[in-house]
Amino acid sequence: MSIFRRDRDRDRDRGRPRRVSVQEAAVRTGHANAPSGGAAVLLDVREPYEWQAGHAPGAVHLPLSALVAGAGLPAHAQARPLVVICRSGNRSRQAAELLVARGAQAVDVVGGMRDWARAGLPVVDARGQDGTVA
Repeated sequence: MSIFRRDRDRDRDRGRPRRVSVQEAAVRTGHANAPSGGAAVLLDVREPYEWQAGHAPGAVHLPLSALVAGAGLPAHAQARPLVVICRSGNRSRQAAELLVARGAQAVDVVGGMRDWARAGLPVVDARGQDGTVA
């Protein structure tokens, strides 16, 4: 084994989840036109007011505070790969680490919903209209 392993490989060895770009997150969750994408669940860990202002269509909402308190994943998100997102990438990293420690397959999104929206990916509000990132 080489001593020149990549940082993300070292992180994985320490039990830390891999970080992905919004473009890779979109492919993994089916938000991008890619033939092999779409198997993962986009898990949004922001607070309810942030979710209501704007989130990715089809995302699952579970605030980090609820996850820390022991809340479980909804049934349709269990036993599936998770792509965890927040506003900027800080809370999603914490959530992904917690989920990995619980045995889930999870990655977190660098740049979060801010970069998601900047990349032109869809954002809807609680009514399904055009949303904003709060």
